[in-house]
Amino acid sequence: MKTMITFLLLLSSICNVFATESNAPTFEGTVSSLQKYQTADWFRDAKFGIYLHWGAYSVAERGEWYARNLYIEGDKDYDYHIKTYGHPSEFGYADFIPLWKAEKFDPDALLALFKEAGAKYFTPCAVHHDNFDLWNSTHHPWNSVQMGPKKDLIQLWKDATHKVGLRFGVTTHLSRSYSWLNTANQADTKGRKKGIPYDGAQGRASGLYPPNDGQSTHPRAPHNPPRSWQDHWAKRIKQLIDDYQPDHLYFDCAVPFRGRDEGRTGMDVIAHFYNQRPEGVMCIKERPWQGLYADGIATLDYERGKAESILTHPWQTDDSIGSWGYNPDRPYMKPGLVIDKIIDIVSKNGNMLLNIPIKADGTLDNEATQLLQEVGRWFTINGEAIYGTRPWYMFGEGKNRIDPHDLESTLTFRDFRYTTKDGALYAFVMEWPKKHQNPIILPNLTIMNQRISAITSVELLGHDDSIEWENHGDGLHVTFPKKKPCDHAYALKIRFAKPIKSAL
Repeated sequence: MKTMITFLLLLSSICNVFATESNAPTFEGTVSSLQKYQTADWFRDAKFGIYLHWGAYSVAERGEWYARNLYIEGDKDYDYHIKTYGHPSEFGYADFIPLWKAEKFDPDALLALFKEAGAKYFTPCAVHHDNFDLWNSTHHPWNSVQMGPKKDLIQLWKDATHKVGLRFGVTTHLSRSYSWLNTANQADTKGRKKGIPYDGAQGRASGLYPPNDGQSTHPRAPHNPPRSWQDHWAKRIKQLIDDYQPDHLYFDCAVPFRGRDEGRTGMDVIAHFYNQRPEGVMCIKERPWQGLYADGIATLDYERGKAESILTHPWQTDDSIGSWGYNPDRPYMKPGLVIDKIIDIVSKNGNMLLNIPIKADGTLDNEATQLLQEVGRWFTINGEAIYGTRPWYMFGEGKNRIDPHDLESTLTFRDFRYTTKDGALYAFVMEWPKKHQNPIILPNLTIMNQRISAITSVELLGHDDSIEWENHGDGLHVTFPKKKPCDHAYALKIRFAKPIKSAL
């Protein structure tokens, strides 16, 4: 009997899965069809993910654009390359691939660290503009299984991600490669090497460098590349989707190829992803100069930026603590700024996808590791005010704003951010008040605000004892205790006679 009950429960579960999938819409590669897309709840609840750029460019430790810049005459990377490796007619980008061995790569240890940091999803770069796939690519021999590390890095990342219970995704930056890496097909225009073709122009590493069809060397995604390039791009991305089944997919652009193709190739790939992954989340950028964009066809992504107000639909910021690809000369953000950015983004209905630079050998430096651990300690105390929350009718109060290139936070004890969950309001005070600044006053939480009812309790997350508070006509007065519960932004949990509702 027990065996029969187990079988019936399993059969019921399978039927429920098929019923859920059958209820999902079927997508086609058109704007109107893709606008049936809705951002999955798992993503809306997750709020925080980790991202990284890793490739043969990591060997040089000068960032992810080194593959392009080493061929740009007069660029600082070109000068560095000649001094360190030789002229690009003799030593080009392809020559870095055998040097990239990933010899210390331990995906399980890294994913354990990312989970400790508070991340709920992990979305590594699967192919950057350098046109080198980090998976067992069936349409492109220039990949990490056949060359370089000789490993299926995406599969290893996926296995480690699922092992710690996080959602897995991939980012793809391939659409630009046709022009972005065309710098390898050029030659110096002056000096003693004038006219001597770079390695790409010599015909070396055919297939890694794009064919030289007379296209520009512009770094943006081309609008009208040959049909052969568009088809090649689509085959590679569809294989990545089919074989690795990511929950999250991101294009580093809008929908590519919006010229004669009018974005149809890109929209067809997005539709393929939606049909393969009913809970899949697709992110694109609103960059008309890099492709087609239409509201509602995917989740909007801001690179190193953010929305300035609450958006009706969920969105994402992708940002980095320093350079995208490993570059020790680029300083890192302080942990407090990372935390303040996450809070600010979440208060406006967004997610943070945070890039962590990784070395060629597969390790993180000590500063990055310590930053992640510090962020994780903060999440341990304050995570309930982030995960699964929704925006209030206003994202916060205060005059200060974070600049995209700041390394330290400029937010103060007079800057507040709000989130809601389960009828409670969470108010983040972005800096611990000094003695003469106590109590802090939240002006919007006044007894005259018709959007709220009487306040019944105020707690400070991470503080076990009660705290002093009073509600007045000029706002909620909260006296902070002597001891901090954590080292960064501080979350007040506020309950009312009538539960708070999200604006969305």
